Amino acid sequence: MTLTLPNVLTIIRLIAAPLVAVMFLYFTRPWADWFALVLFVSAAVTDWFDGYLARAWKQETKLGAMLDPIADKAMVVIALMVIIGFSSWSPWLVLPATVILFREVFVSGLREFLGDTAGTLKVTKLAKWKTTCQMISIAVLFSHGVFEHYLGMSAWGMDEQMIADVFAGRVEDLQGLRWKHTAMEWAGQTGLILLWVAAGLTFVTGADYLKKAMPYLKDDT
Repeated sequence: MTLTLPNVLTIIRLIAAPLVAVMFLYFTRPWADWFALVLFVSAAVTDWFDGYLARAWKQETKLGAMLDPIADKAMVVIALMVIIGFSSWSPWLVLPATVILFREVFVSGLREFLGDTAGTLKVTKLAKWKTTCQMISIAVLFSHGVFEHYLGMSAWGMDEQMIADVFAGRVEDLQGLRWKHTAMEWAGQTGLILLWVAAGLTFVTGADYLKKAMPYLKDDT
């Protein structure tokens, strides 16, 4: 087993995946949202660096090839679980998240079944765009959580105490408050749209992998 810098970055990303959920167990919000956002974005950046360095330094290894897709899937699956559990947008997140999770399990099962012929299901450029879109949408949704709990607002507006403060004149920077509320709404809606786009790409790539695997799934006659 060769432990190169690209492999170390992949292992760090793999370890970071469950830590995203741990943030919500040991910290209150919005600190949990902040830590999860920083951790997730940092891990997502290493996804690009480890692949780039492995190719540039000719350090592509079997360990890296095995761990890299696992780390990607772990990051996405755990982050989606956390977001659905803690986000006020959860009813609208369930369907695209279900498509993404189902596809990941399905394709992993296909690769396991195909064994030595799993090279048939090589990662395509569209699949890479799918992963990128998933990462961006999740990061934006985490940023929505930061705005929501930093401002003490729900996804649909200000809480009762903040409304009382506005009418009582206790909120001095009302314009700044409105700007932050707009940013929160923008983050939530943009993240949701991007997640639906990611789900669409996920479905297409999953169908493409199934099509490529079909010749190997036919019984001999």
